Amino acid sequence: MSSSTTSTTTISTAGPPSRRNTELAMLAFAVVIPVFAYANVGLALSDEMPSGMLSYGLGLGLLAAVGHLVVRKFAPYADPLLLPLATLLNGLGLVLIWRLDQSERLARTADAQGFVYQASAPNQLMYSAMGVAFFVAVLMLLKDHRILQRYTYISMAGALILLVMPVFFPAKFGARIWVTVAGFSIQPAEFAKIVIAVFFAGYLMVKRDALALASRRFMGLYLPRGRDLGPILVVWAMSILILVFETDLGTSLLFFGMFVVMLYVATERTSWIVFGLLMSAFGAVGVATFEPHVQQRVDAWLDPFAVYDTGQGTEQIAQALMAFGSGGVMGTGLGQGNSDLIGFAANSDFILATVGEELGLAGTMGILLLYGLIVERGVRTALAARDPFGKLLAIGLSAAFGIQIFVVAGGVMGLIPLTGMTMPFLAAGGSSVMANWALIAILIKISDTARRPAPAPAPSPDAEMTQVVRP
Repeated sequence: MSSSTTSTTTISTAGPPSRRNTELAMLAFAVVIPVFAYANVGLALSDEMPSGMLSYGLGLGLLAAVGHLVVRKFAPYADPLLLPLATLLNGLGLVLIWRLDQSERLARTADAQGFVYQASAPNQLMYSAMGVAFFVAVLMLLKDHRILQRYTYISMAGALILLVMPVFFPAKFGARIWVTVAGFSIQPAEFAKIVIAVFFAGYLMVKRDALALASRRFMGLYLPRGRDLGPILVVWAMSILILVFETDLGTSLLFFGMFVVMLYVATERTSWIVFGLLMSAFGAVGVATFEPHVQQRVDAWLDPFAVYDTGQGTEQIAQALMAFGSGGVMGTGLGQGNSDLIGFAANSDFILATVGEELGLAGTMGILLLYGLIVERGVRTALAARDPFGKLLAIGLSAAFGIQIFVVAGGVMGLIPLTGMTMPFLAAGGSSVMANWALIAILIKISDTARRPAPAPAPSPDAEMTQVVRP
């Protein structure tokens, strides 16, 4: 009589759920909500459903479907909220721009200010399609985000070229932030924020140990060594040069703020944040003392209603504040506000004022919450990333996105001087919408790598199960 004992081990190969069906359900809401908002605007303006509602809904749905199918194919484990959030903001932006296009008063106000107002909604829809094309291209061509690390210093050169290009073109509205070729204008700084985040991530990954060293402790802060202050001084000087030669306060704050945040994350030294804030304040105050355009924006921020007494300056900030005040908590309703009085910037810098007046405090907080969720998902992606380059790149892109929201919303609401940047996805502008769709695609690619189940280890010969037979 003999007996045999067989031992087996079951190894589960099922990874975490991909959440693609969750993304699809959220995308349905992200398309339906703007379509209802579009209908609401049409009913408020003319008491009838807008004629283009069906084509608008089908167009937005098609863009969302294309994005979803590409994510399902090339980034199946990506974060399920990033694409729906971007689609919802882009869709609401199209509705708000179309609503402003219907205002005859806006055209008259822009004409009185010496500008020719042109309908922006058709162009914005085209730019949105181009942005989704950028999104698709990044997901298809970028097989692994770690490939970008090879181009660290090439990215630095590319970012410098993008930042310097506007210097050689005429200023628009007091700032040199545009490059115009054959009647087509782009804002290079929108793309530069992505390229320079790649450089910062690659550079800090290599230099973070040296930058984390401290020479002495002062008032609870670890002071960095003198020779390690070089990188932050160089970046600070570059941001000041941008502010001086291009009078672009927004890009300068975005550029330097992103570097300081990434530097803090890489070194975990609070002293870098303190140095960064002090140097940023010192540089901005210094430039404002001799640069008229920056000084005008500071004066308008300190006393936005002075224009009604002196007759000089711009009344846009005052009008935006009045728009927020008239909106109250729940707003006047889509299509029933007067924020079009702001003029030519109503659909770009000041589009948040339309949200504040027609959707009220509740709607403004809702829009800011959507932006905050994108930043939160980006930070969550950085925490989940398995490689240091991916962590730094995700946190850098998230910081750039969040800082841009802060400087634009803060300027419109009167918290900080106006910067002239555009609200991502919401405001009219081809460069902004295309660059931010590319930013979302990179975050999705990093999150796919971070959430993807790790490959099962190869079986060891010593661990093979053997059958033992005893008499």
